[in-house]
Amino acid sequence: MPRVSALDVVAEPLVIRGVDRDEAGQRAKELLARLNLPERLWSLPPATFSGGEQQRVNIARGFITDHPVLLLDEPTASLDATNRAVVVAMIAEKKADGVALLGIFHDEDVRVQVADRIVDVTAFAPKVAA
Repeated sequence: MPRVSALDVVAEPLVIRGVDRDEAGQRAKELLARLNLPERLWSLPPATFSGGEQQRVNIARGFITDHPVLLLDEPTASLDATNRAVVVAMIAEKKADGVALLGIFHDEDVRVQVADRIVDVTAFAPKVAA
C-alpha cells in the first residue's frame, strides 16, 4: 500500500472488523510506540522505511487483533536487540492470553524463549534424485 500511512496500515484490521476508526488509531499508536517506531514516521507510508521499521509495522498490524491463532514468520529477523525483546514479550503476552502460535524462528535464542514445542523441519526436505 504505497500511499497509506503506517498508522492506517496498522489500524486497518480493526477498522475492517467494525472497530471505531479513532479507537483503532489509538490502539495502533500504542503498538507503534511500544515497538519504538518514531512518531514522526507514523504518517508516512512504510514503503519508505528501513527493513526493521517495516518489520515493526507488520508486527503491529499482526498483533493488533485478537485472533485465536497467530502465524509468525521470522518476526524478529530484522530487529535490533531492544525491539527483539519487545516482540518476544508481545509473543509471551499472546500465549498467556491463550492464542495459539505457529512460527518459524531461525534465531535459536528467540526460539528457545517463545517455543513450547520445536519441530525440526529439515527432515521434511525433498530428496534430490541422483
